[in-house]
Amino acid sequence: MTEQGIPLGAPDGELPEMGPYVQGPEHSGFSAAEIDTSRPHPARMYDYYLGGWDNYEVDRVAAERVIEVHPQVRLSARANRAFLRRAVRELVAGGIRQIIDIGTGIPTSPNTHEVARETAPDTRVVYVDNDPIVATHAGARLTNTERTGFVLGDVRDPKALLDHPTVRELIDFDRPVALLLVAVLHFIRDDEDPAALIATLAEALPAGSHLVLTHATGEPYEDYTAGRTDERARDGVVNVYKSATATLNLRSKAEVEPLFGQFALLEPGVVRVPLWRPDGPVPGPKELNDTIFYGGVGRKS
Repeated sequence: MTEQGIPLGAPDGELPEMGPYVQGPEHSGFSAAEIDTSRPHPARMYDYYLGGWDNYEVDRVAAERVIEVHPQVRLSARANRAFLRRAVRELVAGGIRQIIDIGTGIPTSPNTHEVARETAPDTRVVYVDNDPIVATHAGARLTNTERTGFVLGDVRDPKALLDHPTVRELIDFDRPVALLLVAVLHFIRDDEDPAALIATLAEALPAGSHLVLTHATGEPYEDYTAGRTDERARDGVVNVYKSATATLNLRSKAEVEPLFGQFALLEPGVVRVPLWRPDGPVPGPKELNDTIFYGGVGRKS
């Protein structure tokens, strides 16, 4: 593998080999020909930011354009992933044994079920994503273990997602569920009403369920005195995603907080992701300013 995370033997412009993989029980069996490689996909770009190689030339080109105008994007991606791990550990330690991870993206170990099962081996996890390449890799890395499943679905159609046979088989909606929407909702436009999508999902969840949410922002970190919005970098990143399969919709903290709806925010509320219950040294104001994700966890009463 190269330093850029591109697999050796996959020349630019050619599709990397996709297998052979051992298929999981819910593996959809997508071939490379069925995967849209004409436009960059956010999940594959995110995989590239994290140093993965499960992406295509169109994704790498777009991701490099983002890195060019906002070099800290990889810092943000790592911080976002670390937040997910901390949140899952907290919730499982508190008794959660069911997780629906929407927009899971390309599998990156440790995955959600691996983190959860460090504490509770009986945790059930359903992964959801709208990119067939994620489904392909899920068959090899996510669903080849008991009590896990994958659904090719979209948060924009929450009812179909909730009614999917895999979800109904693995998730008991009479018991609390952790709903993960990590780095997903900034790909939902205002006219698609992200708050309403969450509300529909929340209606199916019993009291004691939790929402884990992160969201990209374009505003500076409030405690960084030298901070300001780099409008050139912000607009450059947004423009790259205009050619992707989903546009990037940055929102302020004041816009992210209401998305929790009936989920009451746990301390410390909505914060830059490294500040949510850190388990190590806290970054300084400049690094927090460069970390573009807000994160929070809410509980349904």
